[in-house]
Amino acid sequence: MVNFTFRGLMAPTLTAFKEDLSINLDAIQDYAKFLTDSKIMGVLVNGTSGEGMSMNVAERKKVTEEWVKAVKKTNQHLMVQIGGAPLPDVLELAKHAESVGVHSLLCLPDLYNKPTTSTDLTRYLKTVGAAAPNTPLLYYHIPSYTNVNIHMGQFLNDVVGKIPTFHGIKFTSTALDEGSAAVKANGGKYAVFLGADQLMAGAYTLGFDSAIATTLNMFPQLGITILDAVKQSKLDKAKETQDILTQVCSTVTKNGSWVPTMKVAMDLYTPVKVGKAREPLVNITTDHVKQMKEEMKGIKL
Repeated sequence: MVNFTFRGLMAPTLTAFKEDLSINLDAIQDYAKFLTDSKIMGVLVNGTSGEGMSMNVAERKKVTEEWVKAVKKTNQHLMVQIGGAPLPDVLELAKHAESVGVHSLLCLPDLYNKPTTSTDLTRYLKTVGAAAPNTPLLYYHIPSYTNVNIHMGQFLNDVVGKIPTFHGIKFTSTALDEGSAAVKANGGKYAVFLGADQLMAGAYTLGFDSAIATTLNMFPQLGITILDAVKQSKLDKAKETQDILTQVCSTVTKNGSWVPTMKVAMDLYTPVKVGKAREPLVNITTDHVKQMKEEMKGIKL
């Protein structure tokens, strides 16, 4: 059985695009170094924040290969999201990721033939896992995007022993009762990564110990402070910092959807330039960018 030991904070990286919206591979080495310098030692590539579903298979492979090169220098854990494509492409991406040496895989459910039961989901993930038999596999639970609403506590108990490479989930949901059940499933042996930036403090007090959160890219100090404060039982500090992070999320996303606005924040508040988002996402206007900058000045970061 393959081993998966990473716990803690992981940044779901944004894919840098050039002016013509072709992928900018040159940004990746500096991006990896910036995150390492910020004490973020895990990266997720080609997820929702990384616009993996807006890239073709060849582009996703190129981004993966460049991140493999980058993390060899930074010693970060590299997780690659391979789902959100037709199953033959998902299997190709799984095989490729294993062949180039990624550390773990994350996979969405099939987005057309949606699984409706734990049995359906287990069968799909078992097929994916068999394509990369030496790489840990995690499931990407994000029902607001996938409309797959299988209960993760139940699923994690049902899946025990059925997929040799399976090690946990990314839980991007606000249903913390379900998240808590997932954390406790199988005697707490599975990795459960929170995917909701605004719920970090609450989730950590319920037993979560890890997160994959977009704001770890551009405001890593806030996420780090929240986790450290809960570990040290400084719950007032955790709540105070969470309130700031929640305010940041509200301000950044006020005039647009999650990924395009977070890309603007990355360009504004870090040395890493990721450019605009691809179709079908809609980029915000220059007036909205100015408004974001003005309102962010009022937040005590």
